[in-house]
Amino acid sequence: MVKRGFKYLLLFTVALVLAACSSDENVDEAAEGEGSTEETSGGTINIGMSEDMVTVDPHGSNDSASAQIRRNIYESLIFQDEALELTPGLATEWEATEDTVWNFKLREGTTFHSGQEFTAEDVKATIDRVNDPAVASQVAFLYEMIEEVEVVGDYEVNLHTEYAFAPLPAHLSHNAGGIMSKDLIDRDYQAALDAAGSDVSLEEYYDLRDAGGDEFQTVADEISEHIGTVTGAETDGTNHLQLADRSPGDSVTLSRFEDFQNGEREFDEVIFRVIPETQARLAELDTGGIDIANEIDTASAERIQNGDATELIESESVRMNYLGFNMEKEPFDDPLVRQAIAHAVDRDEIISGVYDGYGIAAESPLAPDVWGYDENLESIEVDIERAEELLSESSQPDGFTTTLWVNDDPAIVDSAVYIQNALSEIGITVEVQQSEWGAFLDQTANGEHDMFILGWTTVTADADYGLYALFHSNNFGAPGNRSFYKNEEVDALLDEGRTNPDEDGRQEAYSEVQQLLIDDSPAVYLNHTSFLLGVNNGSVSNIGLDPVGNIRLENASFSTEE
Repeated sequence: MVKRGFKYLLLFTVALVLAACSSDENVDEAAEGEGSTEETSGGTINIGMSEDMVTVDPHGSNDSASAQIRRNIYESLIFQDEALELTPGLATEWEATEDTVWNFKLREGTTFHSGQEFTAEDVKATIDRVNDPAVASQVAFLYEMIEEVEVVGDYEVNLHTEYAFAPLPAHLSHNAGGIMSKDLIDRDYQAALDAAGSDVSLEEYYDLRDAGGDEFQTVADEISEHIGTVTGAETDGTNHLQLADRSPGDSVTLSRFEDFQNGEREFDEVIFRVIPETQARLAELDTGGIDIANEIDTASAERIQNGDATELIESESVRMNYLGFNMEKEPFDDPLVRQAIAHAVDRDEIISGVYDGYGIAAESPLAPDVWGYDENLESIEVDIERAEELLSESSQPDGFTTTLWVNDDPAIVDSAVYIQNALSEIGITVEVQQSEWGAFLDQTANGEHDMFILGWTTVTADADYGLYALFHSNNFGAPGNRSFYKNEEVDALLDEGRTNPDEDGRQEAYSEVQQLLIDDSPAVYLNHTSFLLGVNNGSVSNIGLDPVGNIRLENASFSTEE
């Protein structure tokens, strides 16, 4: 295993916006002894999470911590298996009957956690809600092309799209596509109407929404701030776990849904505990305080591999870490400046030095396992002389001073310090500014930054999700395009890629757009890191980890020492 090759934190100045977290030095790290195991059923699985979830509302956020929990509560129409292949979920079959019409047959005999029967009306209510401007969902871009949900029968719907949209099945597999009961959605809207003091009834609101226009917009504006009061506190899905308790900042407890219709489970309860400090999570894993630890950093991988009662699970990922530029600020509106920086950054060195060899250097914004990736692209290679030449021809021939914004992820901070050092070699002085996660997202969405490092996971495993949100000019800010990048040719190709029903035509469009994004350099595509999971194999077994980073509990069972 390649060890960390550099530790620049002591050599270069990092401007910390927030105070450092408290020390983990006093955490007990004693490990359990070895022993043979046998599988048992029943009991509680404890999972240590690095971050707290934002909300249980599938339309309320697009963060990974929330997605990890919500995917166990809500079933989507279409599932992704561990290989990211699309498989039946609440829809047993689907097909495009016309370029702009998709037909879905729904699973019968399914009940919600509340005991209500699942029908096509719940599908309609869920999709209509995510596209409602009053909800103002961050994930609306996944479904905004759906113009109408036509209820054909109790267990059949037609989704009518504004234009041909080939990756619709992949989008429906996203956790944001989890189907909520119509009853829960109705209660959430009614609570919002009541809180706003509106004299519009629930049915009148739905009629206004269908019709659109100024009257609807007025009511939508009135209730928008109150949407999510119910759906953010309660859940009503059909998946194998249901919400039992939530203590924000501390834990979320899910209990087994006894009437789950899609397979047996070997556990009674799952508790997701928020343990931000890596060493604290590892200590809890060693001692059996938790059974699973998520987001293991690569520096801790060997410790878990060598533990008496722990094992490391690794999965290649469809995540891309990137160095982004704010192209609405000088000098990052100059392509020569961006290209110079791209040539100065050695992506392989970041993989070996920061990530201990876990992962691969990025050749484009898409990971190799994402549909639409093109292995024949001409990527930008590290070349300091070429970087210096490009900068000398740019608007900043003598270099410049700038800032690089990061969150508090240690690997991201280390990557930033490496970039700080690399750019100093070509005359660019970089100050690294660190913020906590929520503030970082708000500030970069508002365009307050110069440069930033962020990651994007193509959870649908389709190029549309991996490129459209990050680089289409419709998505400035929070939806994904924090570089504020606008290129009419790229926009047109991204539109072509999502609307062309022909797979070969889609691939051609995405190959061309990837090359443009490499050449234009609105970002430096750094790496596709591996996802790492720690498991206490003395307590649990058959834990899965997919390329999206989801912990798969479908086959989880317990082990006890003989």
